[in-house]
Amino acid sequence: MAHDVETVRAVLQARRDRLWSHAHVVATGVGYKVTRGVKTDTLAIVCSVTEKIPLERLQSHDRVPSAIDGVPTDVVATGVVRALQPRTGRHRPAPGGVSIAHRTVTAGTLGCLVKRAGHVVILSNNHVLANSNDARPGDAILQPGPHDGGRFPNDHIADLEDFVPITFLDAPSESRFARGLIAALNAGCRLIRSATRYRTVNLQAGDNRVDAAIAKPLGPTLVKSEILDIGTIAGLGRGALGVAIKKSGRTTGLTTGQITQVDVSVNVDYGGGRVAQFTDQLLAGPMSQGGDSGSAVLDNGNRLVGLLFAGSENSTVINRIEHVFSALGLTL
Repeated sequence: MAHDVETVRAVLQARRDRLWSHAHVVATGVGYKVTRGVKTDTLAIVCSVTEKIPLERLQSHDRVPSAIDGVPTDVVATGVVRALQPRTGRHRPAPGGVSIAHRTVTAGTLGCLVKRAGHVVILSNNHVLANSNDARPGDAILQPGPHDGGRFPNDHIADLEDFVPITFLDAPSESRFARGLIAALNAGCRLIRSATRYRTVNLQAGDNRVDAAIAKPLGPTLVKSEILDIGTIAGLGRGALGVAIKKSGRTTGLTTGQITQVDVSVNVDYGGGRVAQFTDQLLAGPMSQGGDSGSAVLDNGNRLVGLLFAGSENSTVINRIEHVFSALGLTL
């Protein structure tokens, strides 16, 4: 029998206290019943619970009946409902997805918690935690980052432990000595009527694979292993072409996308005339903005597949997580 909204509301109002006596119920309301993941046209009393528990494990008085006064019910797992805090605010304990940075950097994202040599560390980017190579181990890390109001020592949450140095491409304009030397050599060649000519060549010591750094929390209660709007990491995955992904970042929050390219080589502009070339990267669509750097990237099974570090108006560039873990000796 179909019911209208007013009828269902009246039944809910009369039976609300009874429903709230059931264990795990955190919310009740009127909505459409969902069956096998598909919304139906049937109005129902919806009970939100922290987690769905098999009926055989529940006491009889904690089981939500399939119908109340002829109105069907629906049970939906929503987790614990908490007051929302801005990602740019101060979080204690701090989860993944919130503002963090070296004390001389603006702000980036706390990616997630990982382990090195058995102890828990914060994972994010070099340019977030280590100021693009300019920091030293032991430097203070603030949560939130300085741009979001973080101040030392009140917001000091961790110390920089280690980072993978970024190798920047040499800019020709930066080496006057080299240009002068080449000019002198070529003048000598012209003087002796030699056809030989010298030129400068920009060399890079090696391709970058990661923009990554770790910081050691000042205490275990200052951080937590969850990532905002995502939850806990289920394991390690591998970024493959077409894989659906998601991230939780300081600026744009929870966003989703898809890996559209693999084996990507890309030049990344770090400002101030510094450019670094990265190889074997993953590329996705526009799922990030400035301040999301450092976000952990997961697949739909909550497996960690990458570390977000760069992007443009229509693309997002991601380090493969296997390179990050190998470079810094990390585990989950």
